[in-house]
Amino acid sequence: MKYSKFNNFFNYEDKKIGYNAFSNEFVLLDPELFELFQASRREDDFEELFNIHPDFHTHLIEKGFLVENETDEIENVKNLVRQIDRENESFYQLTVNPTMNCNFKCWYCYETHIKASKMSQETILSVIKFVDNLLAEKKNLEYFHLSWFGGEPLLYFDKTVLPLLEEIYPKMQERKIGFTSGFTTNGLLISQKMLDSCRAYGVNYFQITLDGHRERHNKVRYVSKEKGSYDEIVANIILAIKNAFTVSVRLNISEETIETLPQIIDDFINLIDTDKKFLNFSFHEVWQEKKDIHADVQGIVDLFREKGFNALYKGMNLDTVRNSCYADKNNHATLNYNGEVFKCTARDFESKSKEGQLNEKGIIEWNDKFEDRMNSKFKNPPCLDCSILPICNGGCSQQAIEHKGVDYCVNNFDENKKLEIIKDKFLYAIS
Repeated sequence: MKYSKFNNFFNYEDKKIGYNAFSNEFVLLDPELFELFQASRREDDFEELFNIHPDFHTHLIEKGFLVENETDEIENVKNLVRQIDRENESFYQLTVNPTMNCNFKCWYCYETHIKASKMSQETILSVIKFVDNLLAEKKNLEYFHLSWFGGEPLLYFDKTVLPLLEEIYPKMQERKIGFTSGFTTNGLLISQKMLDSCRAYGVNYFQITLDGHRERHNKVRYVSKEKGSYDEIVANIILAIKNAFTVSVRLNISEETIETLPQIIDDFINLIDTDKKFLNFSFHEVWQEKKDIHADVQGIVDLFREKGFNALYKGMNLDTVRNSCYADKNNHATLNYNGEVFKCTARDFESKSKEGQLNEKGIIEWNDKFEDRMNSKFKNPPCLDCSILPICNGGCSQQAIEHKGVDYCVNNFDENKKLEIIKDKFLYAIS
């Protein structure tokens, strides 16, 4: 046996916590057991460990901390990625942008707002044909997820979203294909009538963003200079939760928002436990933030967890292998309002960046950019020598494309930062 290259250890109270990134397993070790393991590693003699403590030896194998000498661990990760991203024919995710217009204009938004943008009736019909073609071709399809993005997708709920749901949802029901659907939205336009329609056609999820507490949020996301949006959005989040929709509240973090973030707890603290199970808070630093605010944010995340809320930060947000980005998967497409096809939704939707085009027959004509994306992984030497490769792999395919030919690390080659990610995974697991 040999020591896995994907092992990491850190201190927690009076224990040593071990984490293997390939097995995604933790072990809690007394210091004596940890030293016994380390001694065997230094001597490169795990047979002696078996002789001294066979149960411990077996446990380390079961958890992936010891592997067979002939094991090619990198190849195992490649096979895992291939199974998840290229060979999984049971699942398909379709993202639709009904519009690139929005009722807000947030300072950090990377999208170009196009006021007149909306999906034509011809494109709506092409989307329906695309789904029909998909159902005809993919005989092993078991699950279909329909995401709504933009722009603000709820601007065209009645004219685009609902007509598509009315066509697509019954087709999935008829074929007994598991169907889920969700919106990435600012949440301002949610209403009870809309939620009733959503429930009728399989929608079960909303991702809604808050930019700090009331005062800060209202400076960023407002209807007019005199009218903010915080209270309306919080009320709509609670309305959705009480209607049994899962809501992920994305908290966009910058140095300016940190101080008042704990006050958000007060706006949700009266939710009963059965409502809280539908609510997740997900913490994300805005991409323009250059200062390292990890320690400050981690303390606030811990506070949310102490108050009984599900709170996700770096560790729980990171597993870009098992839970790889939809853009990494072969069975995914993002259809823009004008029929242009993309993979990544975290970049602009300019025509020059498109990876395909949806034609009038409901067929996507992919271009070379699509092939480049699907073959972009495992080209970065630092990743292949990294202990968290099986949960990171250099981030998503977009990261790999943008760093083509350049050694890079999404954690800035900082081993402490990588360890902090693992610690947060552990803290979430025990919270």
